[in-house]
This record gives sequence, C-alpha cells and structure tokens, in this order.
Amino acid sequence: MTFRTLTKHLHKDSNTLAHIFQTYAQSKQLSKGKQLHAQLITSGYPSSTYLHNHLLSMYGRCGQLGYAHKLFDEMPQRNLVSWTAMISGFSQNSDVIQACSFLKSVQTGKQIHCLALKVGFSYELFVGSNLADMYSKCGSIVEACMVFEEMPFKDEVSWNSMIDGYAKNGYYEDALAAFRKMLIDDVAIDQYLLCSALSACGSFKAYNLGRCLHTFVSANIVSYTSLIDGYVESDQIEKALTVFIKLTRQRIEPNEYTYSSLIKACANHATLEQGSQFHALVLKYKLDQDPFVSSTIVDMYGKCGLLDHSIQAFKTISNANEYAWNSMIGVFAHHGLGHEAIDVFNRMVVQNLKPNAVTFINLLNACSHSGLLNEGLSYFNLMETIYGIKPRSEHYACVIDLLGRVGKLEEAENFINEMPFEPNAYAWCSFLASCRKYGDKERGRLAAESLKRVDPENSGAHVLLSNIYAKEQQWDDVRSVRKTMKDENVKKLPGYSWVDVDNKVHVFGAEDWCHPHKKEIDVKLDSLLGKIIEAGYVPDIESVPLDLDDDMKVKVLHRHSERMAIAYALIRLPIGKPIIVKKNIRVCVDCHSAIKLISKVEGRNIILRDNSRFHHFVDGSCSCNDFW
Repeated sequence: MTFRTLTKHLHKDSNTLAHIFQTYAQSKQLSKGKQLHAQLITSGYPSSTYLHNHLLSMYGRCGQLGYAHKLFDEMPQRNLVSWTAMISGFSQNSDVIQACSFLKSVQTGKQIHCLALKVGFSYELFVGSNLADMYSKCGSIVEACMVFEEMPFKDEVSWNSMIDGYAKNGYYEDALAAFRKMLIDDVAIDQYLLCSALSACGSFKAYNLGRCLHTFVSANIVSYTSLIDGYVESDQIEKALTVFIKLTRQRIEPNEYTYSSLIKACANHATLEQGSQFHALVLKYKLDQDPFVSSTIVDMYGKCGLLDHSIQAFKTISNANEYAWNSMIGVFAHHGLGHEAIDVFNRMVVQNLKPNAVTFINLLNACSHSGLLNEGLSYFNLMETIYGIKPRSEHYACVIDLLGRVGKLEEAENFINEMPFEPNAYAWCSFLASCRKYGDKERGRLAAESLKRVDPENSGAHVLLSNIYAKEQQWDDVRSVRKTMKDENVKKLPGYSWVDVDNKVHVFGAEDWCHPHKKEIDVKLDSLLGKIIEAGYVPDIESVPLDLDDDMKVKVLHRHSERMAIAYALIRLPIGKPIIVKKNIRVCVDCHSAIKLISKVEGRNIILRDNSRFHHFVDGSCSCNDFW
C-alpha cells in the first residue's frame, strides 16, 4: 500500500477503517494492517474504543499477542468487546503454546505465560490447559502443576494434560493421585484420560486399579497401546505381546506408539528375533520415519549387540530428532565407544538440536567406559554453563564412576563430599566397585556402609566388600561379611547367562545348572580349556573370592555361566553367525581373558553383554581394550 493510498484511508470514517482492519485480519495481511495503524497514530487520527477493538482482533488473528497486549494496556476505555477480542486472541493462538510444546521451547512458552498473566487470561480454561500441557511436555512438571492448581475451573482436557504430563515425566504416583482427585471432583472421564491412567498404573505397578480401569476402556488402538505400554514399563513383556496378538486378531491396526512400546520392550530384554520382526512390520506399514519408532529401533539393535545394524538404522532417518540422536549416543556408550559418542554429540549440536539431560547421561557414560576423564569432566561442567541443564543425581553418579574407573579414588571421594545432595545407590555401587578394582579397603568400607544406608536391600554392598577382603586374602573378614549377610537375610544375586538358539532362550547358571545337552557342553568346555591353554591362557585365580585351593578355583572359573553359554552356542550355531551372550552381572577378569582366546582359537566373533556394557571379542582381542 502506498503512502497516498494510506492517506486516503485517513479521511474515511471509523466504520470504513474498521472494515479495512477486518479484511486485513481475515486475509492475514499483517504488514498492511501495521502500516495503516502507524499512519493513524502519526496523523493524530482520533482514537475510539470501537476502532481499537478491531485492531485488537486483527493483531490477535495474526498471532501478534504482544502488539494486542500493548494496545489493550494503552486503551483509555475498554468494553466487553475489548475483553472478548483479547480472549479470542489467546484462544486462536493456543497453537502458539502448542508449538512451544512440540519444539520443547519452554523459554518462549514462559514469555507467553507472562503475557497471559499481565492481561489476566492465564486463568482462562483454554489458556491454562495449554500452558499446563506445554510445561509438562517440556519436562517442567513443577511449573505445570502450579498453573494447573491456580486454574479456578478444570475440565477433562485440563485434567488429561496434567495426568498425562505426570505419567510421561515419571511421576506415576502423582498421576494416579490426580486421577483419584478428578473422580472426587466428578469430572467426566473420556478414553484419553483412562489411557493415561492405565499407562501410569502399569508403570507404578498398580495392577488392581489398572484391571479395574481396563473394564471401562473400549477396545481401540489407543486403549490397547496404553495397556501394552503399561506392561512394558512394568517389565512384563510376555503380557505386552499377548495384548498385541489380541488386537491384531481383532483386526485393529497398530500405530507408531504401539510399535515404539513393543520395540522398546525388545530392547530392554535384548530379544533380537522379536525386535527384528517388529522392525519388519514397521517398514511394511511405512512407520520407520516416525521419530519415536526410529529412535527405539536404533536403541533396540544397539542393546541386542548389533552395532552395525544400529548405525545403519540411524543413517536411514531423514530428519533425526533429539530422541534418535540420544539413542545413537547411548548405543555407542553401551558399547564403550567414547570417541564415537562424542562425534555424534558434536554432529547433533551442529544440527541445532539442543541436548537434554538424557544426552549428557549417555555422553558421560560413554566417556566413563572409555577412560576419557578430561572430556567427561569438561562435558559435566558445560551442562549448566553452556546448555542450561542443571545436573541431576544421575549425572553426578556418572562422574563418580568416571573418576573411579581410572583410579582417581581420592578425587572421587572429594567430589562426593562436595555434592549438593546424597549420592544415589548407583553412585555408591560404582565407587565401591572401583575401590575393589584398586584394592582400597578403607574407602571401600565407607562406600559399602553408605550403600547399605541408601539401599538396604542391595546385596552389592556386602558382595563387593567381601571381594575386596578376598583379594587381600583376609578370609576372616570375608566370613564376617557373609555371616552378616546371612543374619540380615541378604541374598547374593546369582550370576547367570543366556543365549538365543533356535528361537529359544537358553539360560545357564554357575550353580545347580541343568540342560538337555549338558554332556556335550561339558565336553566342549574341556576342549576349549585345552585349546586356550595352548594359546597362552593362565587362570586368574583372584577372580574367585573364595577360600579354596588353586585347583578348585580353576574348576570354578571353568564353569562360569558365560563360558557354558558360549560353549553351547559354538555347538549349535552355524559358522559365520556371531555369538551373542547376555550376562546379568559384570564379567570377571578371568572370563574376559578366556573369551578373547576362545574367539581366536575358534575363529568366531563373540559378543558379550554384561550388566555394564558390551564386549566384542574378535581374533583374540576385545573392543574394550581391557578397560571396563
């Protein structure tokens, strides 16, 4: 619009000008509307509430709430239409708040919240619901709760935002408490509310309430997926698979959330065959580009030991979001590849994706498992100063593990003493394990006592302390610790390993084990022992924390569960297929040395996942470079 045209408008009456602003609002011609508004101001055109209301409406429709708010504040007189225009502006721009939720832009959301507070619309139902939803989706559950509590009226949408926010941020008990309060307030329950509550029931293991709620849910993909997700979160993978079979028989088509939950379960249990089948279904239904599905596929292959498959799955994602990048960093961390994890992190930052708390947990773990002390400490210090992420207990635990693994026990102790809160059980376990590795009895005793205080049922405190004494051959102290365990009814976690052969999981334990092919396994174990001795194997009898003679210790080592699983896999799996064995506790030093030699004398790739990380054994060497 030219200046001359604008000038002509100034001679028109308010009705004509109002019509022009209304036209600009409907056609979203914001720049023309702002130019005309500026000309009205500079020309001294007499203002009126009527004309201001049309300006409010235009700015609101064009998403310029800041302009609308400023104009609203400067109006000498307001009427019902003025307030309605502002309310309508916020209503129409709730998608702005929703965009903040989608982009995880909590700072922009806070600015909109401040604007709503100034105008007095934060208590409006639609604004409050969207603000609470935005905060919960950005992980700011405290702020979400404050907004929710201040709302004078709440409907089923606002309740669902809060309950879903609690559940997705891990506050399952709060989610169920909110659901009960909602029932007391006699709020109508819809399918979405029931599904959110069902998911919380599964995660919190509130099975009775979950079964009760499930009777009210109609059979659709949303309800079935919530039920599957609940079973997955409560580690009941077989029940989750049963529900999946049931919904497919009813010809209900699974969606991306269904598959992401099921693939997540396969990742947690390292069930490669089932995970691969779900991946095939994802490809069939063209869901492989969904951000949640693709990230769980990356994670699943990584946790099943197939690093190359995980990397390939990541490369096929066209627009990877922070979930996929975090998954890839986590996979490299789990496989002890610190430099590769750092490289992925750097690429993530270059892509202008903001790291979150999970990113740094994975990154710190990667540095810890690779002995990258300086890099790990640097990233920990950058978390808050550069990325605005306040370290949580998990991050502090990673640093304790990082320092302990490289033998910096004094520095780890000083770090613990300077922490703003008590270390969690994982932190004390890590510190205690490091004390065992480096034979520090005094700090080990301190760590064991602290671990028993924060987690009385954790047998690791007694077992690791006993192992420290055994390493020094202080057998009286070993017996004393074991007596304490017996008196306190503390059970040592038995070590066992398992391997998938012929679509069946075969479990092996070091004590009282039985198997249909036991004799063949024994023969194979004896054969392997002879071969690796010829290759230079020397038993590390210190790996047996028992007061036995040396010959008996060698026999004990020879029957560790991971060796039995490997022996069986060598018998049954075809040459060329990698052997993937899982173990529930840390692999001992002796077995690690033995498996390296087994991979050499048998010419087989062996992948071992213990409770800490993956080991890839190839031709007599391990991917961890003997640092784990």
